[in-house]
Amino acid sequence: MLSSRRGDLRRELRARRRAVAPVAARAAARSAAGLLAAVGLPRAGSRIAVYQPIDGELDPGPIAERARQLGCEVFVPVITRRQGRRMDFRAERGAPSLNGRWLDLVIVPCVAFDGAGNRLGFGAGFYDRHFSFLPLRSAWRRPLLVGLAFEFQKVQRLEPARWDVPLWAVVTERNFYQASAG
Repeated sequence: MLSSRRGDLRRELRARRRAVAPVAARAAARSAAGLLAAVGLPRAGSRIAVYQPIDGELDPGPIAERARQLGCEVFVPVITRRQGRRMDFRAERGAPSLNGRWLDLVIVPCVAFDGAGNRLGFGAGFYDRHFSFLPLRSAWRRPLLVGLAFEFQKVQRLEPARWDVPLWAVVTERNFYQASAG
């Protein structure tokens, strides 16, 4: 029953994302980048990862641009084994791959999110598998997983699956949400 509700929620919110006008989506991306900057992220000289937006996802481009201006190394996720649902991160300037544990900040796409830092993605589990070590740490210092989404993607409560890795925070075009569980 839970999976069908998650499936319905995925379909509904992905359709709403795709319906956002391009000019509104660009303004939302700039606004989210400004809200992230207001909390001091990304930090100068850090290693950050951003995704390539698909399917109406909020574009992390303005965040990446600010990171470059701050002298950060910017990485993008690369699928290394589709069958095993594995990924790593490659520097956008052609450096070798890097395991995500060595990043400082990871901007994570969301289909839906809640105030506790629970995230609903596409359902393939790439981010959850890659960062499965985070909940095992007693002191979670890095990387910070920050979801990026439109405000309308916030839901009252998502029931996490046992393998879900919570987000540290989520930024939208209107708010910065520090996760209550993070």
